[in-house]
Amino acid sequence: MAWFKRKEKGIQTSTDEKRDTPKGLWYKSPTGKIVDTEELAKNFYVSPEDGYHVRVGSNEYFEILFDDNNYKELNENLTSKDPLEFEDKKKYVDRLKDARKKTNLKDAVRTAVGKSKGKDIVIACMDFSFIGGSMGSVVGEKIARAADYSLKNNIPFMIISKSGGARMMEAALSLMQLAKTSSKLAQLAEAKIPYISLCTDPTTGGTTASFAMLGDVNISEPGALIAFAGPRIVKDTTGKELPDGFQKAEFVLEHGFLDFITPRAALKDKINLYLDLLQNNKVRA
Repeated sequence: MAWFKRKEKGIQTSTDEKRDTPKGLWYKSPTGKIVDTEELAKNFYVSPEDGYHVRVGSNEYFEILFDDNNYKELNENLTSKDPLEFEDKKKYVDRLKDARKKTNLKDAVRTAVGKSKGKDIVIACMDFSFIGGSMGSVVGEKIARAADYSLKNNIPFMIISKSGGARMMEAALSLMQLAKTSSKLAQLAEAKIPYISLCTDPTTGGTTASFAMLGDVNISEPGALIAFAGPRIVKDTTGKELPDGFQKAEFVLEHGFLDFITPRAALKDKINLYLDLLQNNKVRA
């Protein structure tokens, strides 16, 4: 029976000295590929083995697109109120407080102006981490004001969409933002100021029904979900099986709703190439 008994204690580690593996050192992509988070960041948050584009927010996109991550944020202190006094399982004002505390963001979009490859550009970037990137009155107002800044200073405009759609807690006020943002983009078009729309995963609902599809050039990252209603809703409504890859960027491109699909690593170069073409500038190698 000595086989089942420990004769010597051997090396023992006290509970106080034990350490769990720190969280966040590794990232696992949907296909099961494991990548070191530092390597992931160096690769523009794209899994090097399978090309999966990890969802990132405005901080990461500003770092990728603005020269030396140098930019001036516009209208950064705008915040939503609760004029409808919406209350479901939780008060809207409490949802907003929780989202601000969790994300350190004021709302679901940030707008900034800076230089990209030496050229001025205004960028509005949505953050999915803030209530699913939902479009409320602040999102519409900040995009409208950013468009006004582009118009006043004759600077190209870009919107990076990442949204679940209109913010239900603001009801009709949210839906009004579709018309507001679309009218501002029409003013840019009339003034012949370039507007580039980048659709990232996911771009859905009222965002797709307004500014996300109104670019002079509409582009996307690989594999992004781009739709008005999600696949499950479409399937339940039509009662039909959906094609493989339905509503993914590649499917959307094939059916004419996108102009290009651009990997994140090439995004800065491609954006500036498109702007040079739109502005009839001499294209640089």
